[in-house]
Amino acid sequence: MAKLGDLKALLEARRAKDESARATPARARAASASPVRGSNATTAKRALAASKHADGDIDLESAFRDVRRLPPANRARISAPPPPPIPKQRLADEEEALLASKYGSEAIEHSWEVGQEHEGEQTFLRPGLGTDILAKLRRGHWSLQGEIDLHGSTSDEARDRVAEFLLDARARGARCVRIIHGKGLTSPGKEPVLKGKVRRWLAQWDDVLAYCEAPRHAGGAGAVLVLLRGR
Repeated sequence: MAKLGDLKALLEARRAKDESARATPARARAASASPVRGSNATTAKRALAASKHADGDIDLESAFRDVRRLPPANRARISAPPPPPIPKQRLADEEEALLASKYGSEAIEHSWEVGQEHEGEQTFLRPGLGTDILAKLRRGHWSLQGEIDLHGSTSDEARDRVAEFLLDARARGARCVRIIHGKGLTSPGKEPVLKGKVRRWLAQWDDVLAYCEAPRHAGGAGAVLVLLRGR
């Protein structure tokens, strides 16, 4: 009989333990639903969070409990404007136009040997202009407003000097200038190297309206008078 009584007591104790385990979640839900203030509320929240997480999980509320929002910065938020787009094609066109203004456009073969008024003299007249312009240019109708002497210059140096000279003349508003290129007496074979080149360069310039060989007292075959386009 003692043994049966002991077994009954063990069964009752096991039943009471199972009922207590089943009642624990209900008590936790009741605790979360009931309003709790002060330290008891914090304790209840921690207990509830602990019951929801398994071993090894992170309680985010506990992990970020001490985090504080940063105060707003006392600085103006100024965003730099984006850089402007680079118009590469327009820059290329402007560079080409600049080179053309310095060295002239492509020469027209049939346009730079016109107006032969004297035998052996090479003159130039821009198409569309009257042939009397060459006569006026030779006779000094336009006063001379500048000159450059190319003696001692190589071909490349002479071309740069002529380009700079004409650009300066145009900037000053000069109409008639003289370019002294020499007769080639000191050149190999006594051939005038710069004479033909200077004339070809001048024919490539849109601002050159006409040119002719200078009168004998003004340089003759060793110089050329140039009429420039007016402003």
